[in-house]
Order: sequence, then structure tokens, then C-alpha cells
Amino acid sequence: MNIILKPQHLLSKKPNLTHFFSSKTPIPLPYGTETNDPSYKDIPKPVRDKSERKPYVTPMKMLIKRAKEEKEARKLQPCRMLENPPDNGLLVPQLVPVAYQVYEAREVLLSGISKLVKVIPVQKCRFCHELHIGHVGHEIRTCTGPGSGMRSSTHVWRKGRVHDVVFSPKSYHLYDRVGKPRVVHDESRRVPRIPAIVELCIQAGVDLEKHPTKRRTKPVYSIEGRIVDFEQAKENDENERNLHDENLDPLIGSDLGTKFDEARNLIVDKETDQLEESHEGVTDLREISIGTMESWFKMISGAKKIMEKYGVLTCGYCPEVQVGPKGHKVRMCKATKHQHRDGLHAWQEATIDDLVAPNYVWHVRDTNGLPLDNKLKRYYGKAPAVVELCVQAGAPVPGQYRSMMRLDVVPPDRDEVDLVA
Repeated sequence: MNIILKPQHLLSKKPNLTHFFSSKTPIPLPYGTETNDPSYKDIPKPVRDKSERKPYVTPMKMLIKRAKEEKEARKLQPCRMLENPPDNGLLVPQLVPVAYQVYEAREVLLSGISKLVKVIPVQKCRFCHELHIGHVGHEIRTCTGPGSGMRSSTHVWRKGRVHDVVFSPKSYHLYDRVGKPRVVHDESRRVPRIPAIVELCIQAGVDLEKHPTKRRTKPVYSIEGRIVDFEQAKENDENERNLHDENLDPLIGSDLGTKFDEARNLIVDKETDQLEESHEGVTDLREISIGTMESWFKMISGAKKIMEKYGVLTCGYCPEVQVGPKGHKVRMCKATKHQHRDGLHAWQEATIDDLVAPNYVWHVRDTNGLPLDNKLKRYYGKAPAVVELCVQAGAPVPGQYRSMMRLDVVPPDRDEVDLVA
């Protein structure tokens, strides 16, 4: 019996039908619904489970690789002078004007919101963090506070305040962000806590009398991973020789200090002139809302620039934020698995939303109409509380939030819900 062998390429193969019917096959989306569009923003996802950790900004593999590279660099050069600011204790000259702009924008923002709240009421739930902009609270059942099951997740509204619209967590103020970057548990009562956005501006170059901080003129050294400041020993010797000089400015006599002073004076004078002009000319509610929204975007964009150089950390399980190269060691975390950490926070890199919470609220198209219905919530859009407040006061809708607010969606009437697919 002769056996004929066929070539491999002539053998019959069964067609792979799973390729055609697989759910992984990409299906083209209709025009206008692509998620790759940078201008498209959908409403934010529901609040994550409290047991889940926040996603890492930098992938864990990248963090491990970076730590190994730093360890190898310390072995090759145990004693070295840090060259790049702000890790070496010096300020970044380009970010000093930005810090003053962010600080002044925050002051203008709070002033504008305090005026708008008197005209457009803000509703705050008594049992959860839900916020609503309008005269009447919405009827969407999303309450997760105590006793929400007894109320079918219905919110109980009360009058809100300015700080409910713009929530900024507090951070421990660091006098020396390089020499002593951490606050231990025993110092928690002595070290003041200020808004994190203000602490970021101070570390970036803003000088405030209430919250003094140390400014260096020479970089620090790293000896086997430990920061050593030789300038501190030199200052102590000079203080012993010159006892009559009690108040010494570390920036006097240096070109760097002169540049900082000139930039600070220019920014302060410019912002002061703008504030005077705004207080003199702004009499209309619409102009106030436009100026408030501009200050909001100015503060957010400036804070993002500063966070590229200055470190900001947040807990992976709770809203705690610490501005500085390292997180504090105060045992105050009460989130998931805090018993395994002895109350310490699980620090990781923070985002702009951790520093300044946007606090998304439901968008109301008709302020004089009926309250938002729970059955129609999939047709409603959202926006940050500041944006919604300014839009209701007469400011134009920002282009980057038009898709999130779903202005192109026409919600059906209440009696037409059953007729909509």
C-alpha cells in the first residue's frame, strides 16, 4: 500500500470561525463617539470601592527601575552634590512667578465664589459629600451616607458653603523641605496644617509671614543617600560671631535672591493692579462668573506645572495629601487595611485631582424647571462645581467640558421615559 504524503501547505485546515465571531474583534464606532478624541470627556466614573487602592500615576515597573538606578548611582558616587533643583534645596527660578500666580488666582477664586454663592444657592447633602448647584436639590438617588438604605439612597439637602464648592485637603507645613522632609507622629500637634495648594506655592517660592520657610543659596550634598547641609554649619558659625545680627535674609547678596525678589514684586504688583481693576469695574454677575472661571483654570494649570518639579504625595486609600519629597509618619489613616500599617498612610504620587478636588456635580439646564429625575440620570451631564456655578451665573460653557455636560443630548420628558429604548 502506497502512502502519498502531501506538502504541508496543501493540507486542509479548518477555518477559524472564532476569529469572526470573537467579542475581541474591534468594531468601528460611529463618527463623533470615538474615545480617542482629546476634546471628548465623558462623565466621571462612579466612586471607587473604599477597599480598592488609587491607581498609580507612574507604573510600578517604572518606579522599581528608577529605584534601582538611584541605588546604583549611590554606589558609584557615595558623596555627591545634588545639582537639579528642587531636590538640592534651591528653588526653580522659572516656577517662582507661576507660584505667585497660583496663589493670587486662588484668592480671586475664593472671593468670586463667595459672591456667587449669595445669588446662586449651593445645596450640600447632610450625610454624604454630594453637592448640587441650584435652588432645589436633585432627586437622583446616589446617597451612600449613614441611613441611606432607609431613605432609598435619597439625599437630604442643606445649605452649602464656599469650601464645599472648592475642596482642598490640608497638608503639614514644612519649614525645611530638604533638611527635615517628614513630620513624625509626636510632632502632629505642633506643626501647622494649611491647604495643600498653599503649601505647594510656599515651597515653590511664595513667601508668607504666617508660614516661614527656609530658603537656601547653596545646594545640599547627598552622602550615601542622606542629605547633608554644610550651609547650616556655616550659618551657625556666622551667628556665633555676629550675635547682633538676628534677622538674616539668606537671599541677600546673591543674584539668585535678587531675581526672586524682582519676580515676586512684578507678580504681586501685576496681580494687585488686576484685583483693583476687577473690584472697580466688576459690577455685573456675569463678569464676576467669567473672572472666577478664569482664575479656576489659571490655578489648575499653574499647579500642574509646579507638580512636575515639586513632589506631592497622597494616600492610596484616603484623601490625605502631603506636599514634599516624602510623606509624613502621623498615624491618622482610618481607611482600608490601616491596622496592617499601624495607622500610617500608603503614600504614592498624587494627581491634580488629589490636590484640588473638582467635586463633580450634575449639570442643570433649566434652573427654573423641575428638579433632576432619577429615571433620567443617564441623559444628564456633569461638570466641576466651580464650572457649574459660573455657568449658571452667566459664564460661557468651556469647550473642554461641553461633552461632559452632554449639551448635545436632549433628555425626554418624565412621561416619555417608558417610550425611550
